[in-house]
Amino acid sequence: MMGRLLDSVDLTTYRAARPETSSNSQAFSGRMYDVDPDTGFFPSQPLRPLSGEFSLWERGLVDARGVLKLGVDRGQEAFAKCALGEQWRQRLRSWPVVDARKLGDKVRTLRRAHYVLTCLLHFYVHSLPSSQVQGQIIIPRPLAVPLVAVSQKLMLPPILTFADIVLWNWEFIDPEQPLSLNNMRYVNVFSGTETETNFYLLSAAAELKGVEMLRIIERVVNVPCPTTQSAIAAIKRDFEELVRVIDELTIIIGEASKTVHPNTFYWAARPWWNGSDAAAPWVFEGVPPSSFDLGGASAGQSSVMHALDAFLDVDHGLKQTRQPAPSAENRRSDTSFMEKMRRYMPEEHRAYLAQLQKRHVRDLVQRVPALREHYNMTVAALKKFRDIHIRIGTLFIISQAKSTPPASMGSVEVEGNESRSKGTGGNPVSTLLKAGRDATQRTLLRDE
Repeated sequence: MMGRLLDSVDLTTYRAARPETSSNSQAFSGRMYDVDPDTGFFPSQPLRPLSGEFSLWERGLVDARGVLKLGVDRGQEAFAKCALGEQWRQRLRSWPVVDARKLGDKVRTLRRAHYVLTCLLHFYVHSLPSSQVQGQIIIPRPLAVPLVAVSQKLMLPPILTFADIVLWNWEFIDPEQPLSLNNMRYVNVFSGTETETNFYLLSAAAELKGVEMLRIIERVVNVPCPTTQSAIAAIKRDFEELVRVIDELTIIIGEASKTVHPNTFYWAARPWWNGSDAAAPWVFEGVPPSSFDLGGASAGQSSVMHALDAFLDVDHGLKQTRQPAPSAENRRSDTSFMEKMRRYMPEEHRAYLAQLQKRHVRDLVQRVPALREHYNMTVAALKKFRDIHIRIGTLFIISQAKSTPPASMGSVEVEGNESRSKGTGGNPVSTLLKAGRDATQRTLLRDE
């Protein structure tokens, strides 16, 4: 059962093999939580397309890319495709309701189904013309029923997630070579823009750079007798390496505007990832009413950054008494945001983070003063990362909320400024990013 567990096992077998709890006396291994030593939270191989009666969904997704535009798009291309888009939606409404139980319990198959069905969901909802978006948005039974069934099996929300669009949405350029940034091609690009593709590649670059970080974290939490001089020296070296990796992650996101055009990202790509909202809530036809998480995909769902927070014990929830005290703005932010983002992650990755969080590395550093400087260097590097993240959020969302859409989209119908300055998961960008930065600052250990 070691190695890449999920490549061949079913859910029942995997869940039985995964340790529900672990103590600090047990070795901590990401392998048991679907974390690959070479590819991290990415699967080492792309998910295979569905076959048989489920190929209907695959074909529908391929067709969608050629005929659908955002429902608010008033450009010439959108106008020319309007009739084709309505035909696509009518065909989807007339599909048979395929029994998702026939997919079986193989994790990779279910993940592929979730990816395909959620892409279909977002194509369907966000291509609807404004005249059809009054009050509730009804998700047709042929899509709603299997999507909810698959999502419940995977313990994921029935909506597009970061895992769907970044971790599971790619294929090899050369199948004979291993996964790397230069050997992957993103498949489903809602807007068809280079900017959207480059956003996925930027996210992938951060995820793959994060693999080095995950290895370092695993080494530190598994150090035997961590208070010996040799162990302290090794942990110091690992903290130094971690600073280097975080600095490289900071460069990756800091250079986002070199390949991702802020205006195109905001108006043409980002709306496809949005979830349900109070003005037009989504209703899943043929499914018993339930309080699903329907926030939509967000980079805040990346398990890599959550792993770093868990390792350093960053207190986003303001549950600890730390200095300086949270500002009034910090307290107004959604202190449960990061916790909510975990609900959109694959079950295995949530379990990984939960176990990592129990390792109490910050407590170790408090007991061993010789580690404090290096730990604080690492926290400071993460704080710098979040400073840059605030700048990127301002450029890509807050500033663009005041901009006009690309000329190619014509006279787009726009929401009010408050809604337009929220992130891809429907969250207020400025307040959340500053709260995250300030929580990181409070993680620094101060002289007593």
